[in-house]
Amino acid sequence: MQSKKNYNYGYNKTIAVLFDFDGVVVDTETQYSVFWHKVGVDYLGMEDLETCVKGQALVYIYDTFFPGMTKEQQEITAALDRFEQEMTFDCIPGVLDFIADLRRHNVRMAVVTSSNEQKMSAVYRAHLEIKTMFDRILTAEMFTRSKPAPDCFLLGMEVFGTTPDTSYVFEDSFNGLKAGMASGATVIGLATTNSHEDIAPLCHCILDDFSGFTYDKMLEVNK
Repeated sequence: MQSKKNYNYGYNKTIAVLFDFDGVVVDTETQYSVFWHKVGVDYLGMEDLETCVKGQALVYIYDTFFPGMTKEQQEITAALDRFEQEMTFDCIPGVLDFIADLRRHNVRMAVVTSSNEQKMSAVYRAHLEIKTMFDRILTAEMFTRSKPAPDCFLLGMEVFGTTPDTSYVFEDSFNGLKAGMASGATVIGLATTNSHEDIAPLCHCILDDFSGFTYDKMLEVNK
């Protein structure tokens, strides 16, 4: 099978890399798990809500788990806003070097996240450079259907004028990985949130983090 590396070089096509944010660019999933676990127990008597909501937009979470619970939704939103203001946003090991390598090779890059603009504003206060690291930041307000629907990644391709054969998705959550696969892109899973074994059927390659990962290695990943 011909490698994607030769294919892309041969046709000199624009390459797009679409990063999920939480658990891919920054190490926040553990913090969110603590928050949503407590919400699940306190409001629903549910012990695994944090697992069910990974990679999902807030609108989806409310529609699915808190339908018609207006007062509770308001309480949770206020608590989440306070929580996100106090979160730490430490980068996943190696991701900054990888992004710099992509930039040297003129790769188009976007964050594609289920987080909303308000949450990302908290991120920018902690890491202003996030705004300039990527060509675009696509948030939950910009697409109708949440992951595992592929809409967010298809929007990323549309923004950059690329196609699935020249687009790469980096994801960690089950819903995000499913969305990436449904988009037709090459999907690289980060085992930062779930185990290698659990995400293996949902991606073309698995990384523990970005340490030592490069543009050239990315192009060698085959579907």
